[in-house]
Order: sequence, then C-alpha cells, then structure tokens
Amino acid sequence: MRSHYCGELGSAQVGEEVEICGWVHRRRDHGGVIFLDLRDRTGILQVVFDPDTEESFALADSVRNEFVLAARGRVRPRPEGTVNPDMRTGEIEVLGLELSILNAAKTPPFQLDEYSDAGEDVRLRYRYLDLRRPEMQDRLRARAQITSEVRRYLEDDGYLDIETPTLSRATPEGARDYLVPSRTHPGEFFALPQSPQVYKQLLMMSGLDKYYQIARCYRDEDLRADRQPEFTQIDIEASFVTQQQVMDMTEGMLKSVWRKVLDVDLGEFPILSWDEAMRDFGIDRPDLRNPLRLVDIADLMSTVDFKVFNGPANDPQGRVAALRAPGAATLSRKVIDQYTEFVGRYGARGLAYIKVNELAAGAAGLQSPILKFIPDEVTQAVLQRVGAEDGDIVFFGADKRKVVNDALGALRNELGTDLGLIEPGYRPCWVVDWPMFERTREGGFSAEHHPFTRPTCSPAELKADPDGAKAAAYDVVVNGYELGGGSLRIHAEEMQSAVFDVLAMDSAAQSKFGFLLDALQFGCPPHGGIALGLDRLAMLITQSQSIREVIAFPKTQSAACVMMAAPGAVEEQQLRDLHIRLRQAPNKSEQA
Repeated sequence: MRSHYCGELGSAQVGEEVEICGWVHRRRDHGGVIFLDLRDRTGILQVVFDPDTEESFALADSVRNEFVLAARGRVRPRPEGTVNPDMRTGEIEVLGLELSILNAAKTPPFQLDEYSDAGEDVRLRYRYLDLRRPEMQDRLRARAQITSEVRRYLEDDGYLDIETPTLSRATPEGARDYLVPSRTHPGEFFALPQSPQVYKQLLMMSGLDKYYQIARCYRDEDLRADRQPEFTQIDIEASFVTQQQVMDMTEGMLKSVWRKVLDVDLGEFPILSWDEAMRDFGIDRPDLRNPLRLVDIADLMSTVDFKVFNGPANDPQGRVAALRAPGAATLSRKVIDQYTEFVGRYGARGLAYIKVNELAAGAAGLQSPILKFIPDEVTQAVLQRVGAEDGDIVFFGADKRKVVNDALGALRNELGTDLGLIEPGYRPCWVVDWPMFERTREGGFSAEHHPFTRPTCSPAELKADPDGAKAAAYDVVVNGYELGGGSLRIHAEEMQSAVFDVLAMDSAAQSKFGFLLDALQFGCPPHGGIALGLDRLAMLITQSQSIREVIAFPKTQSAACVMMAAPGAVEEQQLRDLHIRLRQAPNKSEQA
C-alpha cells in the first residue's frame, strides 16, 4: 500500500515516484492549489495537488483534518523561499498524482495540528487521538528505545529475561494490594504483584545467577504526577555480587541509555550517605542541579533565650537549620508569607528569616522580626556559617527533625525554581547507607525499603538496636527523582527471622513467607539487585511533566480509565461465579 513512510523522504528521493499513507495533519487551499500535510509515525510530509489531476484534486478539496489517505506522487524540491527548516521533510514535497480516501473522520474534539489547551480529562477520554500528536509519538518512541537499550545492555552482560507470575499472594511491601478473587478457591484471593521481589530472590536460590524482567507491577495507593496504579519497572537481580558491583552495573546501563536516546554523557554518579542527603538537602532524593544547601545551626542556638530555637536545639529529636537564598533579600513580605504558608503544609509552624541588606553594617544592615530575640554575636556566627552575602535572605527551620527536613527540603526545591537557580542537564547520584527501619506512628517499626533487605549488622545487634541499624541499600536519583532502589538481600534464615521479629510480624504474617524461610535453609547464595521505574525513566529522558505523558493508556489521578470507563460494574452471574456478594450502600431515605 505504501513504498515509503512520510518522514523517510528527503532530497535523495527527488524525481522518484512514491506511494505514501497517513492522516491529514493540515489542509490548505492556496489559489487553486491544495496542500495536504500528511502525517504518519515518522513525520509530516507536504503533498501538493493541482487542478491538472481533476479527480484527485476534487478528492483533496473534500478532505478534512484526520482523514486517512493513500497517495501516489513524485518527489520534487520545494520552490525557492518555501523551504521549512523546522521539518525533517522541509526541503521537498510530493506532487500528488493519485489520491484515495481510506477513511473519513469526524471533527476531533481538540485540534491536533497546533498547540491545544484541551484538558487532560478530554485528552485521556480520546487517548487514541491524543497519541496521534507528534510529541506523544516521540515520547513513546523514546520509551521503546529505552527498553530496547536496557535489554541489549543486560543481555550482553549475561542477564536472563525471565517472567514471574502476576497472580500471587499478598505480601507486605508498603502499599495496598490489588486483589483478584478466585473462582476455583471460594473465599480466597490472589494479589497482583507490587514487585517480583520474592520471585527474583527464589530465582537466585535456583542458581540462575542473573535475572532481569521488564515487569508490570500494581499498587493501590494515592497517586500523583509520578505514580500510577499499574506501572512498569526494570527488575534486576544477581548472585554473588557486592553492593558496588550492582551500583556499577546500574550506572553503566543508565549511561548507555542516555547516550543511545539523547547522546548525553551522564558523567560520574556521586555517592551520598542517607545521613548526608538529609543533612544537606532535607530529602533522600536530592536534586543536585539546585545549589542551595541546608546548614545545621543547633549548636549556635542552644543557649539563646528564645524557645522557638533553643527548644529544638536541645531536643535529641529536634533540628535547627538555616537555608541561604542568594540575592533574595528583595522578596516582598507577601512572597515571604506565601513561602510561610507553603512550609506549613509540611508541618512547620512558621518561617523565620533574616534579610541581609549590608553585612558590613552589623545589626543595622539586617532586617528581621527575630533579631531582637537573638544576640548579635550569634546572628553574625549564623550568617558566617551559611556564607551570607549582601542581598541574601536566610530562612530558618526549628522543630522536630522530620518537620524541619520536610519543610526546608521542599522550600529548597521551591526557591531553586523560583530564583532560577536550577542548572540545566542531568545530575545523577547514589544515596546509600539507609536506615534499616523507620518508626511507625504507633511506636513500632516498618521496613524502610522492604523486609528482605540485608542489614549491615548481625542478627543480635539488629534486635538490640533496631533504631541504629543500617541497611545494605542504595537508591539512584536523577534530578530529584528516585529512579530506582535496591539492596543486598538477606540470604540466611536466622537474619530473616530476626527482621520479621523486629517488624513484629505475627505468626499469620510470617506464615505467608514460610516457603521463603524454608528456601533460605537450602543453600541460598548471597545476592542483590535493583528495580528502576521505566515510566519515571522515560519521563526524565523526554522531559515530560508526568509519567502519564509516557504511558500509552494511563489512569487518571483517581485510578480510573475514562476512555474505557474502568473500573466498572460487572454482571451478577460473574459475581456468583466468584462467590462474591456486594454490600449495597444504604440510600439516603434508609439512613434517615
């Protein structure tokens, strides 16, 4: 039906007769000559019809945007002065000789041939139309390149592509499971995997040594720009490896992907400890493009007669930190109030600040409501420590450590963007030496990553001091996004049981992993791996604002598909087959 794709044609084909197919991107009538911009997945091509070909000209006159056409014509250079350097095919056009309408089209609900401000709900309802837009096709093409390069890299390194089940058993991995009722086992349920974690560990116990999978995963959790209820991860595991070897492999793979897709060298991946990341950035996924840093000043504030500062400064669970914003002393009170409201979302009860108008003038050159509460020598010591200069503003956080980290970490990102401080390009890094556990609201423990992560201490030391235990875990971060996380895994039954004990998993919960505890007793090799979010990787590489832009058919932020109206009701017979009876919510009259 076609001899060439539209975007493949160029000056080399001048004089050739070609057959092309595609959608009408734009139609223009210029003084008796009709121009059709024909579009397929490779690009856009200008096809010209003049009245000499009466039948084809009449058809060209009748077509509208998004009609599906087949055309035969001759490639020729564009007339002088009409070359379009912004188009891949901008030096040539096709003189149409024959035209066939393969399918007509209704007027689309939004324009595809120019920037459209159609809402996301409309775009997702008509996703098959939205995907026709060249920028969307470019993103999916980049995603395909990414997966192709990942597969090539891993297979060249000896990794085996092995599928794992998508119908499994519920496991405690931090989010709610999507449950699937069983018809053949009444009252029992499968769970869709949050990750293939347990399966890939069992594959290592099976002696397969190196595994990878482009795996579909499911988590029933609250959504945001970089989250979806179903997502894809690059899942990797290997036996007899060190932490550094896993990190080196991952780093090499990501560098290869960036070179292949963008022709960009990622450079070196600096390594930060988790403690360093929280100290300097207030967050465990720092954006290194932002030069702003948090600075501890608790030692300077511990003796001041100002409870806002000395309270947290003398609290083992507290933190007092400063954040210097260069050149921001001109910020108005209104803007500062907006930042105060912003940090309030993270639990901060206020936002203290000092404007540095003239450092050499001492207290007279400073402006702040808190200066009267702080001795001059302490103020000067703080400004010296943060490296303040004329024209700067210094913000302060004083509260429980988590509140200060959350609030100032978010403020750092906000200020970096607002002040135009974010450097261009990509800045990757590793975050290592993670805490093994974090405290729950009830005072117990939950796994910082997952309960199969190997602690760096002995089982006895783990039980004696769970708060101080570190994990052999590592996250790779790019531009403030956690791209992937991994760890060395527990390969001894004694250690796995100790972790379960710290997590206070009851016998019922532990019984879910009886097979794993058994497997650990049959010669389990030391092993480790990593999982990277493919959707997030594609989002970063294509510089999209949301992972929904790099997923062909994503869900909305309410975990629904508006195009297919899913989730939806099912027939009563289907429910009976699954031994399910729905509990109907009472109507308003019954409630009254």
